Amino acid sequence: MRKNFGPKPWMYPMPVLILGSYDENGVPDAMNAAWGGISEEDEITVCVDSSHKTMANILKRGAFTVSFAVESQVIPCDYVGIVSANEVSDKFQRAGFTAEKSEWVDAPLICQLPMAMECRVRSYDDQTCRLVGEIVNVSASDSVLDEKGKVDPKKLRPIVYDPCGHGYYALGEKVGAAFSDGLKLK
Repeated sequence: MRKNFGPKPWMYPMPVLILGSYDENGVPDAMNAAWGGISEEDEITVCVDSSHKTMANILKRGAFTVSFAVESQVIPCDYVGIVSANEVSDKFQRAGFTAEKSEWVDAPLICQLPMAMECRVRSYDDQTCRLVGEIVNVSASDSVLDEKGKVDPKKLRPIVYDPCGHGYYALGEKVGAAFSDGLKLK
């Protein structure tokens, strides 16, 4: 038996994405954006309402970063989602974040979040709130890399959002090998 809920924005897991931008004075800003995902090989799509200061910054600069919220930074990552830079101009600093400028785009990398996509704006639709970014680089701190130089999810410790229960969860253990385990049924 199944229970029907009707149309809901419930996707599991839903990544917790932190968008970074610079304002008109070069001050870094960040916001929590739960609705987003990869839409092409070199493209990410995120739902961001135009009323957000971060969205205005992104459109002015033509660039943004997308960092992955991590377990050790749950509180500041939630904070930048519940406080508006339209009202609290120093929310980035209040969150305890520090920034370094991306080498690839005119946007900040958040030092406390060890993995980020560096993006240029491809398009933005004010009616649907869809921001589409071209991923021009992905950067990750050495602290989250494995012995082969690849991102290790156990070291990264990204969190996901539960849109039904409004909670954040850490990702669990590896349970299988992609593009391999299913071969057993061939």
